[in-house]
Amino acid sequence: MVDAHAKKQVALQDLTLTFNQGKKNAKVALDHVSFDIYEGETFGLVGESGSGKTTLGRTLLKLYQPDQGQILFDGQDVTAMKKKELAQFRQDAQMIFQDPQASLDGRLTVASILEEGLDEAGFPKDKQKRRQKVLDLLDLVGLNEDHASRYPHEFSGGQKQRIGIARALAVEPKFIIADEPISALDVSVQAQVVNLLAKLQKEQQLTYLFIAHDLAMVKYLSDRIGVLHWGKLVELGTADQVYHHPLHPYTKSLLSAVPEPDPVKEKAHHIQPYDASFEQDGQPRTMVAVEEGHFVLATEAEAKRYQSEQA
Repeated sequence: MVDAHAKKQVALQDLTLTFNQGKKNAKVALDHVSFDIYEGETFGLVGESGSGKTTLGRTLLKLYQPDQGQILFDGQDVTAMKKKELAQFRQDAQMIFQDPQASLDGRLTVASILEEGLDEAGFPKDKQKRRQKVLDLLDLVGLNEDHASRYPHEFSGGQKQRIGIARALAVEPKFIIADEPISALDVSVQAQVVNLLAKLQKEQQLTYLFIAHDLAMVKYLSDRIGVLHWGKLVELGTADQVYHHPLHPYTKSLLSAVPEPDPVKEKAHHIQPYDASFEQDGQPRTMVAVEEGHFVLATEAEAKRYQSEQA
């Protein structure tokens, strides 16, 4: 759980982003999204493909410029940062990518990939110190000295993701956006990578935004969870609240898609479809608190109904 006295490290306020603005094919990717991430916590962000999760992560790093809203990092407005401030911010905030193969330069050895990060952090040019730092980073993620001279194609998917994690850690960040870091991996190694991320968080005192579509995995790693649908945040609460007491129909639909571990139960398992037609009624919906720390996008009447359904 998040420490009650933890400070806000990230604050998204009314974040809105439209692709191809002013054109016929304009698409609202983020629609007035607001939430906070506290120092030392893992904030899970879930939703189907196309819900805006990756767009939000990239916007947070100012790879996309939002149409409106603020992104505050340690109290500083990221959207207003100049070149020098932005360079420091991008050391403090790093991303682990979904596809480790595509995110690693196949022409470089692992040592060279990690040294690129050291250059960004202004690490001394001393060869012996650099070599030791590279070995320390590899050791942190469960790799060894022999791996330093190899190329990305010589590694398994899980090992490549470990290299990606080591690269993110090279600049000694405070905050890491993990963008579906296990979805491209075999099921057999997904738990290993998730456990590694949890271990590193404790050792390095990291804050995570963990982006995924698998609510079960997000629940395991996260302190709080936000559910994103069509660029809107529809539910927000602790991992236990969202997973065991979902309110919004979309959250319930996502949870119904989680497979049952018991084969007999799985055979009778039915996915609950989500009917979004009620959203087109023109009524304004805001994030309403139904209990402490648990919010749902709803009208007042809907929020009361959701709450009564829980009783």
